[in-house]
Formats: sequence, C-alpha cells, structure tokens
Amino acid sequence: MSIWFSWFIMFWMFVLLGLVAIGGYFMFRKFLKSMPKADGKSDLDWQDYYIDQTRTLWTEEGLAFLNELVEPVPQLFRDVARRSIAAKIGELALHEKADQITQDLIIKGYIIATPKRDHKWLISHLQEKQIDYSAYEKLLKA
Repeated sequence: MSIWFSWFIMFWMFVLLGLVAIGGYFMFRKFLKSMPKADGKSDLDWQDYYIDQTRTLWTEEGLAFLNELVEPVPQLFRDVARRSIAAKIGELALHEKADQITQDLIIKGYIIATPKRDHKWLISHLQEKQIDYSAYEKLLKA
C-alpha cells in the first residue's frame, strides 16, 4: 500500500467523522425539541398547536409575506424555518386575541423567532418594501 493511499484513507476518515458529528448535532437538537417539558408537551407539540389554532386567521397576503421573509433560508431548512416562525406568529396572535394575522404580527413574530443575525436582512427587506420598522426597534435591540 502506497503512502498517498494511506493519507487518502486518513483524510476520508476525518471527513466522515466530521460529517457524522454534524449530523449528530442536528439530530440531538431535534431530539431535545421533541422532549416533553414540565407541562407535558414538547416544543414541537406547542408549534403544532399554535399553527392549528391560527390556521384560519392567515390571509393570502400574510402567507405570501411570510414566504418572502423565509426566502433567504436554504431550501433544505426553509419548511422548518417557516413552521417555527409561523408558530411564533400564531402564539402572538392568540395572546393578542387577534381576528386576523396582520403584517405587524408577522414582523413581530419573525423578529422573536429568528436569531439576531437575521435581523439585518429583515431591516433591508422592510426598507426595500418601504415598510416603516421604527415600531419594532425595541424588539430588534432586545
């Protein structure tokens, strides 16, 4: 066996170990989300609950706006991101006893449900659509 083949095998061993570790990390995160909390429901159960309770409150414009907001998320993760953001928006709508999911609720839910690094893109998108975001400054800085 030549020396270059040995190095090639070693390289692939580290690559595969890295890929398994990355996959395990994401699987463990999903496992933690599926674990029941003190109230007996998991985070995923609560997500489904909020989505089901507010399904009739969504309008076509609201769904289109939500789809615009999750557009920069890679296609592989876009459905998961859309569900988690929609669940947070639904939670806000239920707490505010809203009759309809408005653009205001969608923006608030997006800000709360996404990490701070995504807020720069949201601000630029809102500026591009000429939507005043000054009412959300407090949420953006929190």
